[in-house]
Amino acid sequence: MVECPSLKLPESGMAKTYSQVQKQIAKLQREADALRQKEVGGVVARIKEAIQHYELTAQDLFGGRAPKGTSASKQKAASNSGIKGRKVPIKYRDENGNTWSARGSQPKWLVAALASGRKVEDFLIKTH
Repeated sequence: MVECPSLKLPESGMAKTYSQVQKQIAKLQREADALRQKEVGGVVARIKEAIQHYELTAQDLFGGRAPKGTSASKQKAASNSGIKGRKVPIKYRDENGNTWSARGSQPKWLVAALASGRKVEDFLIKTH
């Protein structure tokens, strides 16, 4: 039998193997995660206490900036336009009670009906 010195595992007291180091890293990572979680809990508790003590608001903490992804001008335009949140009348209805106000993309029920040969006018709600 031929011995390969590079495949021999080190004896105790010698250098660690890759597997041993990986196990040690995993153990240390678990310890670090537990310590971080414990510390974060304390930090959050102290922050909450300070917010309550000083009666701070989100405006105080974050300066009243708009949420990420929206600009102040877009928010102002939407609030001034009167469109946001306004109800629009329903224009189309099928026999199952599905409705569409003709705003945005056509709903799946209408797309399916059109694909089966029906016309959009078939669903138009007639007004007097």
